[in-house]
Amino acid sequence: MPGRQHLANRLLTMKYVSTRGSAPTLDFAGVTLAGLASDGGLYVPEEWPQFTKDQIADMRGLPYAEVAARVMEPFVGDCLTPERLRELTAKAYGRFAHKAVTPLVQLDEQHWVLELFHGPTLAFKDVALQMLGLLFEEFLAREEGSLTIVGATSGDTGSAAIDAVAGLDNVEIFMLHPKGRVSDVQRRQMTTVRAPNVHNIAIDGSFDDAQAMVKRIFADADVTATHRIGAVNSINWARLMAQVVYYFTSALQLGGPERKVAFSVPTGNFGDVFAGHVAARMGLPIEKLLVATNVNDILHRALADGDYSTGTVTATAAPSMDIQVSSNFERLLFDVGGRDGLAMADQMVAFDAQKAMRLTNAQREGAAALFASARADADDMAQAMRWAFEQCDEMLDPHTAIGLHAARTAGIDPTVPVVTLATAHPAKFPDAVERATGLRPPLPTRVGDLFAREESYVELPGTYEAVRAHILEHAA
Repeated sequence: MPGRQHLANRLLTMKYVSTRGSAPTLDFAGVTLAGLASDGGLYVPEEWPQFTKDQIADMRGLPYAEVAARVMEPFVGDCLTPERLRELTAKAYGRFAHKAVTPLVQLDEQHWVLELFHGPTLAFKDVALQMLGLLFEEFLAREEGSLTIVGATSGDTGSAAIDAVAGLDNVEIFMLHPKGRVSDVQRRQMTTVRAPNVHNIAIDGSFDDAQAMVKRIFADADVTATHRIGAVNSINWARLMAQVVYYFTSALQLGGPERKVAFSVPTGNFGDVFAGHVAARMGLPIEKLLVATNVNDILHRALADGDYSTGTVTATAAPSMDIQVSSNFERLLFDVGGRDGLAMADQMVAFDAQKAMRLTNAQREGAAALFASARADADDMAQAMRWAFEQCDEMLDPHTAIGLHAARTAGIDPTVPVVTLATAHPAKFPDAVERATGLRPPLPTRVGDLFAREESYVELPGTYEAVRAHILEHAA
């Protein structure tokens, strides 16, 4: 069709720019392997590809892997042929335990849950990282190169990334997690993987500390002179791109594009909900994106009052949201604030120094057009878990419950479906679920003998120097 052809013609020119304006412009393969931009910014497409309503409607009823290929195609450009892209999406999503990959479950007349935990590590990160691992392998093989991945995890990214790259010949992964601040299941899914290219590091400190170390590694000239450093966190554009797909598949099932849908997203690092912003930019009609935070509420304060200032990280039953610095928020501020990279760089440098900043009027107004936010404390979370269990016979993990709390209190027009993204299987957080519902969720059988396997990881002080030295000593 003409619209499809017009889109295809633009594939050859898709380029990516840094939010801070001075890093080299790259193609899709380049941003996939680079991760963080050399100027400290994050890569975004130079312009957003557009789908017409007919093109979106044409995806209705297609298998998930086919929709994924269509949504990803304009971002990939000429770095992969359409045929090869379809081979990779078929392989990536063939490992999921549910044929629908990300099935929708109805709670009541208005509310739905999008189950994103049917991948190998029981969390939404699998949807992106199964694809990212294949892309690493594809692009490294072309140049006979190698990649040293350095990542930070608040719980789920680590296990999903390790599962995706364990055993790959040309990829080595060093994954940092905050000691004692992830669940036993989350930790064991990382530390029981016995592959020579996998290195687990527990640091004294928070996820924010670990994430700051990862960013310093990318900027450390002595490290990057000898090692090609790659990223699996949502700072990597390719990972975020893969998350855009389930906004399209779920909206299509609920009447899109003719009918608008709202989404509530449990949010820590802002990548998952920014993927919804991308879907909207591409033409998917979205009523509202609800940013659901726990008591570590920097994003709620930023969106509600323009106050983006850090505080002390409070450990909660939803550890993946125990974050004060949300990396992907920079992408949104850049996109809605005028796409001025040098101004964005000045704003973020000042934030790094002062740990506080005010959003500009343009940023606040641009975000308010699509985003709203809500904060949930421990009682709000537990009440949402109990409601879903007692009224709908659905068990939710703590993060999803926070999203559901936001969805049910947002005051969305009752004719608009509201989809809460279920980001993890409840069995990853059995203690919190049992406290709220009285029942302990069992691990799916596909996880196997997780608690019988031997763990392997090192404990390091929460200093950049200690982590840097360990990586340089053990990297191939």
